Amino acid sequence: MRVLIALGIAGSLACISAAQAPSQWQTYSGVRVDSDPTILARFDHTYPYCEQEAFRRGSTDVNSLWHVTALRNCMYRHGIVDRGSYSYPANTLFYHFLDR
Repeated sequence: MRVLIALGIAGSLACISAAQAPSQWQTYSGVRVDSDPTILARFDHTYPYCEQEAFRRGSTDVNSLWHVTALRNCMYRHGIVDRGSYSYPANTLFYHFLDR
């Protein structure tokens, strides 16, 4: 049972990606970051801060799962989340079947 849990956690971390373009992020309420200049300004202020925090808490390798997880954690704390189907690379394999 513990092996299955460990495999599940490893599998979920392997599917995490960090979308760096503002169009790939949204607020908690579902408003795209690039749709409003005020939210875009908040994103432009938050992303570099969270990038530095991800270097300290995660890893210096930007493709590392620890770095991506720390970056997304920081962005979530500031009210910015990934946009659904674009946040996981598994959707490109299944032609966005998961978001239908």
